[in-house]
Amino acid sequence: MAALKILVIPGSLRTGSFNARLAAVAVKELALLDVDVTLISLADYPLPIYDGDLEAKSGVPANAVDLKRMIGAHHGVLIVSPEYNSSVPPLLKNAIDWVTRVRDRGETFGQVFRERAFAIGAASDGKFGGLRVLMALRQILALGCGATVVPKQMGLSFADQAFDDMDRLKDPADAELLRGTLRQLIDTAQQMM
Repeated sequence: MAALKILVIPGSLRTGSFNARLAAVAVKELALLDVDVTLISLADYPLPIYDGDLEAKSGVPANAVDLKRMIGAHHGVLIVSPEYNSSVPPLLKNAIDWVTRVRDRGETFGQVFRERAFAIGAASDGKFGGLRVLMALRQILALGCGATVVPKQMGLSFADQAFDDMDRLKDPADAELLRGTLRQLIDTAQQMM
């Protein structure tokens, strides 16, 4: 059986982003679980704001095709997102919207979401740990895209105090919640292979 491949996507480009830091911790944990893991940045896939008229005129941008194929090359995906105004940041939502429009020969729109497992996480300096973005992102992925989103999720509260000098999670309970979420992603992705 081929090695399990997991893609990690931080939903933030901000320098020092808590979510990018949490994604990096997840990458290290996945490597310890003997998974072939890839970390990407949405900065490498710049996209215009989704516009049906633009799509009709110019087609789907090459970066959306590349991002869709990157997702398709993995068995599971972890998305770690900041919370903007109690919801998903426009960078991430726009990327998802464009990827749903990509289809290779013989595929339906959004098929790449339906054929792999997803896990979600968020980090916030507040006490709710990005709970509202996790609810919104779960709705977008599961209801909007038809994705299998594992029940466990990682919500990191007080993220401004959560990391040590080596960018590890200080609180053992936070570390175990992340590991549990990742193990559930791995188990679900293996079942879908």
